[in-house]
Amino acid sequence: MTTDSKFLRVFDGEVFASPPTWFMRQAGRYLPEYRKLRAQAGSFLDLCFDPDLASEVTLQPIRRFDLDAAILFADILLIPHALGQKLSFVENEGPRLEAVAALKDLDAFRKRDVLETLSPIFETVSKTRAGLGSDKALIGFAGAPWTVATYMLAGGPMKDPGVLRQKLYEEPELIDGLIDILAEKTIDYLLAQIDAGADAVQLFDTWASGLPWPVLDRVSIRPLDKIAKAVKKARPHVPVILFPKGVGEKALDYVLLQGCDGFGIDYAMDPTWARANLGERVVVQGGLDPLLTVTGGKPMEEAAETYLRLFHDVPYVFNLGHGFTPQTPPDHVAALVKFVRRNG
Repeated sequence: MTTDSKFLRVFDGEVFASPPTWFMRQAGRYLPEYRKLRAQAGSFLDLCFDPDLASEVTLQPIRRFDLDAAILFADILLIPHALGQKLSFVENEGPRLEAVAALKDLDAFRKRDVLETLSPIFETVSKTRAGLGSDKALIGFAGAPWTVATYMLAGGPMKDPGVLRQKLYEEPELIDGLIDILAEKTIDYLLAQIDAGADAVQLFDTWASGLPWPVLDRVSIRPLDKIAKAVKKARPHVPVILFPKGVGEKALDYVLLQGCDGFGIDYAMDPTWARANLGERVVVQGGLDPLLTVTGGKPMEEAAETYLRLFHDVPYVFNLGHGFTPQTPPDHVAALVKFVRRNG
């Protein structure tokens, strides 16, 4: 465990004038050094499963920007891949999977040991941890069951999540069964990342937005509660961060979960509301609109100042309200880091 990390000390209750900083999608297509390695790897999956290259990608933004935490370079769909679902990534289109069609598909998933297939990911974690200074934290991650399930059921990115809500109403055993399997496999996956050297873990529920309350509770809150509790029970000193995008005031239901140490706020959430309702209960992380890092300059700095001002007196992690877009100029990211450290 990294003991002198500013990022981890926040979860022990420390407040910093300049908060620890990292960014979602901080490694990726906006960096020229990433694009060079991506071309060298061949395919995106090959890059994810090459520990040397994936570790290098994870470390690239730390070297360039001197951030306080690295996040494992991987993908939320590696668990479906490890479950035996055919997965490929198509340029300019995104992931494609062989869609889950019926209950019988779940039987094979239950029997699969995902950890064997995902062993290169744990090697990446170990290599990356060894390549980081003791003042830098390493964050492991996984997709939340609902978000991963949307891809598995649709065969790729779901343009209309309402189709899957309808599927939940019509085939509840299929949806509930798949989410339960994903929750169990995700617990195993995160614990293995921690054992390989991850200092904290984050769960991304990108497709949590727009769900009716009973559905949100059923497919997002309860599964994340199960995962977070299991991780905290097994590794009590490892922070668990939840990032359910677009849930608005339902954020409070996640923050009150026993296993939730940190909560990522998205760019649509009112930061004043977040400070008043979440800031005293949990470590709040993020909020800045990633498109402001494309614009840069005064608009980016003024927005960043809002978060620094509102959360100056509570444990807080500076981050985005979602990930960087490919058109983000790296110089703008460097300027943002400099601004946060100068004005925090």
